[in-house]
Amino acid sequence: MKIIKQISQIFLISIFLSSCRTLNIEEDPSKSLKKNNTENSNLEKKKLKIKFSCGENGISEYLDDGWKISKEDSQEKVCSWKSVPATKDCDMEKDKGCKITMPDKIGEEKTYFLEK
Repeated sequence: MKIIKQISQIFLISIFLSSCRTLNIEEDPSKSLKKNNTENSNLEKKKLKIKFSCGENGISEYLDDGWKISKEDSQEKVCSWKSVPATKDCDMEKDKGCKITMPDKIGEEKTYFLEK
């Protein structure tokens, strides 16, 4: 009986000692991920898409700020609309149903894809 108590005590002590691990000081993995992300973000190019239409042009502000045009696209766009009568004897004030809305001025919409 005495031997069984000693063996059980030795067994318990060995379990307690084996469960205690030495403290390893390592850098937090989230910190290393943040460092890698900031390094990658510095290497990645910043991209921007800007549209100017109907004679507006503010691209020079971006070019002066260090942006470079990677791609440029343009297409026609209606700048303003006008209402006209559908027939000669149509009174637009009295009969709203005979009013037709048509494009008044057609301009150009430019789309710039910028990189920095």
